[in-house]
Amino acid sequence: MDVILWGQYNLTIFVAGQTRKNKMDNIIQLKITLQGTKPPIWRRVLVDKTTTFEKLHHIIQIAMGWTNSHLYEFYINGYRIAEPNEEFDDDFGEKSVDDSTVTLDSIITYTKVKFEYTYDFGDSWEHQIVVEKFLPYNIHTKYPTCIDGKLSCPPEDCGGIPGFYNLLDIISNKRHPERKEMLEWLGGHYYAEHFDKEETNLELAAIDSYIKELKEFRDND
Repeated sequence: MDVILWGQYNLTIFVAGQTRKNKMDNIIQLKITLQGTKPPIWRRVLVDKTTTFEKLHHIIQIAMGWTNSHLYEFYINGYRIAEPNEEFDDDFGEKSVDDSTVTLDSIITYTKVKFEYTYDFGDSWEHQIVVEKFLPYNIHTKYPTCIDGKLSCPPEDCGGIPGFYNLLDIISNKRHPERKEMLEWLGGHYYAEHFDKEETNLELAAIDSYIKELKEFRDND
């Protein structure tokens, strides 16, 4: 068991795996799986151990293909880690840990650790994140990077997992009375099996600019 003191929070992390992080291993390999999907929609990413949970949120958004349009939170060992939101904290009856102040390596010290990431509390897209490996830094790799994945993430605001599979049933049936309307809502098409690793990594390579532009947009909104 590791106990991490972070401000007023005592983040006690119970060891769930067998391999402890080596001091020289600066990269963490994570597998992100969208829960409730069959076959699973997932991504495997490599991130620097000093990545904040705030930045990890943006990495997940890009890697999965979400549009960063909703609230989110991480849940690890009984603690909510999220962007500060007093109104949302009041609804929960407890204050979350500010995700911009907590780095991965301040909490994660073993492989096999699992934690949760929920995006959009309406559709409730729940992701399981597994710490698979600790790796040495490779000077030929630009981090963060996506090294593998399968399938396209669902369209935003489609009604969560039940709505997603209902949508797939509708658009796969050429005789369905709602098919034309659904395809129009989707912008003409939806390719469920599509995942472009190269395109994803081009976006991840520009993540700092992405975050900056997103914050500027929200500040001016």
